[in-house]
Amino acid sequence: MAGAAAKTTGKSEPLGPHGAAELPSVVLTGYNLEVRDEDGFVGDKASRSAFVAHLDALRRNLRKAGEDPLEGKSADIGKKQLEALLADGDPHEAGLVLSAIEGFAQSLAFVVRRFAKLKSWASVERIVVGGGFREGRVGELAIGRAGVILQTEGHKLELKLIRNHPDEAGLLGSAHLAPKWIFEGFDSLVAVDIGGSNIRVGIVELRQDKASDLSKARVAHTELWRHADDNPSREETIKRLGKMLQKQIKLGEKEGFRIAPFIGVGCPGLISADGSIDRGAQNLPGNWESSRFNLVESIRAMQPEIGGHETHVVMHNDAVIQGLSEMPFMQDVSDWAVLTIGTGLGNATYHNRAAPKGKGKA
Repeated sequence: MAGAAAKTTGKSEPLGPHGAAELPSVVLTGYNLEVRDEDGFVGDKASRSAFVAHLDALRRNLRKAGEDPLEGKSADIGKKQLEALLADGDPHEAGLVLSAIEGFAQSLAFVVRRFAKLKSWASVERIVVGGGFREGRVGELAIGRAGVILQTEGHKLELKLIRNHPDEAGLLGSAHLAPKWIFEGFDSLVAVDIGGSNIRVGIVELRQDKASDLSKARVAHTELWRHADDNPSREETIKRLGKMLQKQIKLGEKEGFRIAPFIGVGCPGLISADGSIDRGAQNLPGNWESSRFNLVESIRAMQPEIGGHETHVVMHNDAVIQGLSEMPFMQDVSDWAVLTIGTGLGNATYHNRAAPKGKGKA
């Protein structure tokens, strides 16, 4: 237990394994599942692009009838514009957006039904939904409508919105990757969230004095890089990530945080025990699935120490980590799941180690 807090005297064994099923507070019963039907991957029916497809199909039909109230490509219509049409558009415009929401909600309900048939989902009582699509009112309404559809069909699964902003949830969940002893003497940690469009690095303030279950943890500060705009190579991406890590650590230390020698990393794909990525990282810059590339080793090489202590790095799937941010609020059920709606559909299922404390508000 002294390994994290003791002064470095040599190379220590890293925490791990990465992508582990056995985590401090939960057992991960499945993640990154790829369910197929005759149309391809089922999860593709509940992605951001699936919503755009629903909207586009409606607009095509309206154009055939002689009137499309919107201009430009459906993919270029942002969340704020859609929300403005819902709130202030004329009935025809608002009706179009509502129709797209309904179509997507039906697709999401279909996807949940398919996942619910899987063995690892058989005992799931509650699903928390995050990802970029959840951020705005359009996403919230679509998710809420899907929940109503499922309930009226007799399904007992609850669909709940992830509490924190999805961008912050992807960092906060890293606090649940490590055993509590590693945070003894520290009040914060470094978290990395890698996505197909963005990389985010931040300092997570644990605030264990306010809540030992980490339910009061918060993101103290963060830096975002939208790498999709720059089209970098893998090597350029890793180099930029190293600079972001150094910047956040220096800023945190300047602000007086006692930062643990621990970096939690969320990354798309199926994560192998040694920190390599088996598959699912195709949207990242370059080849991250190469047998000659190991992200964990790269991060340790760029940031070998934090505060004079040897750095430990633990990596897991990004949807798993986003879901873990909800762990303190899932103690009234035994089994729960997360869906993250973005470029694709991330998924994970969890079994709590502790017995339920009695069902309350989610």
